[in-house]
Amino acid sequence: MDIQLRILSIEDDPEMRGLIQLIFERQGHRVIGVKQGDFGLEFLQSLKPDVLLLDLMLPDIDGWEVYQQMKDDEELAKIPVIIISARNPEQDAAEGHQVIGNDRFIEKPFEIKHLISTVNDVAAHLPVR
Repeated sequence: MDIQLRILSIEDDPEMRGLIQLIFERQGHRVIGVKQGDFGLEFLQSLKPDVLLLDLMLPDIDGWEVYQQMKDDEELAKIPVIIISARNPEQDAAEGHQVIGNDRFIEKPFEIKHLISTVNDVAAHLPVR
């Protein structure tokens, strides 16, 4: 991928946040990591990232709440989301939570190559800037 993506990672685990930052900065992308959902929503508004990497289990508000608030906002709803969680997507779906559109769900632990290819795949569908 030749373009530099702006990636926002909302992840409460500092080691996972650092790993995500390392992975994508080595790919030439700009990564901002925050540990709480409320800060993440503020960064979404100001940064307007190309891609959001979202953990579901956050210390303040649930990741699904962050996701729903994004999808309820006309501008933020356009940002593709890759949920990265140790939670099971089938269990979340049974509770009425599921990703929509071009958004994705990756279970932890994940393979780094799979995460990179998923971000690249989602980015391939972004409008040209």
